[in-house]
Amino acid sequence: MNTLAFLNIPGQLQQADGSVFPLVLDHEHTQAGRTELDTWLRSQREGIAAALAESGAILFRGFPLDSAEDFDAFSAAFGYPDFTYQESLSNAVRINFTPRVFTANEAPPQVNIYLHHEMAQTPVSPSKLFFFCRRAAAQGGETPLCRSDLLFAHIKQEMPAVAQEFKTKGVRYRSRMPALDDPLSGQGRSWRSTLSVNDTEAAEAKLRQLGYDWEWLSDGSLIARTPVLPAVRTLSDGSESFYNQLIAAYLGWPGVKESPEKFISFGDDTPISPAILHQIAHMAEAFTFDLPWQDGDVALVDNYRVMHGRRAYAGDRKREVLVTLVAGASENNGKPSY
Repeated sequence: MNTLAFLNIPGQLQQADGSVFPLVLDHEHTQAGRTELDTWLRSQREGIAAALAESGAILFRGFPLDSAEDFDAFSAAFGYPDFTYQESLSNAVRINFTPRVFTANEAPPQVNIYLHHEMAQTPVSPSKLFFFCRRAAAQGGETPLCRSDLLFAHIKQEMPAVAQEFKTKGVRYRSRMPALDDPLSGQGRSWRSTLSVNDTEAAEAKLRQLGYDWEWLSDGSLIARTPVLPAVRTLSDGSESFYNQLIAAYLGWPGVKESPEKFISFGDDTPISPAILHQIAHMAEAFTFDLPWQDGDVALVDNYRVMHGRRAYAGDRKREVLVTLVAGASENNGKPSY
């Protein structure tokens, strides 16, 4: 088995123990051509898994990947169980390229998508994410990556009572699902698509099974409120991660920053102070690396340990970032039970 050789790139976060975030693996050091790539990836699974557990994110740079099909084969070589867009409860509008590969988000270029753990605002979420930069933006478009375990350690140090509330109470989210997909919104997926149903009766049956509360609006849209979900997740090494969608909801969901109590709360329905949300969002910046995409890059991200987002972008070169999701090893293999 080859020894993995990681590179340094500008801006990596330096940890006290000498480690860096994220790790960067360059194709030049693999000695694997396009035809040998699948075999090489399969042979390196154990080492890559260990490196991911240490860092939380690995950037694969310079690998011979040009298309959605290349990316599908690359991510499939790891042998992880799939978590498809269709079976997810993601609130983002996406476009499938293969059954496993779809766009990261169809929100307009000027929209910032703030830090979050993928689908942490739902009862079931993926364990890992693969991002593939099919085409980098001319300006901007970086993917911020934030170490949520380090963030929560800092929250415990600076706001121990607040950290304990998040741990013991959990959180609930209230969101609107439109009747039809709204690609102009980062949360514009319709309730029909989100719930994989065709009518209101089937939607209510699905929501009831998931433990949601709901109400229908006159325009045909749906207001849904989650059951109590965790705000903190204990990881396999015993550390704790600030595992939720609170930063993204507070900074990016329509209307939340003005009236957060209408959309997010602790699990016991008590409000979360806007000052706390603002402070945590500010704290997260110290543990965040903005990934500057190059064409062909792939990033493997531990969704339990690392938050991600999207910076706004501009220019005449449209950003194209595709994604595949990995199901969890527990919780019914990370997939819905309905």
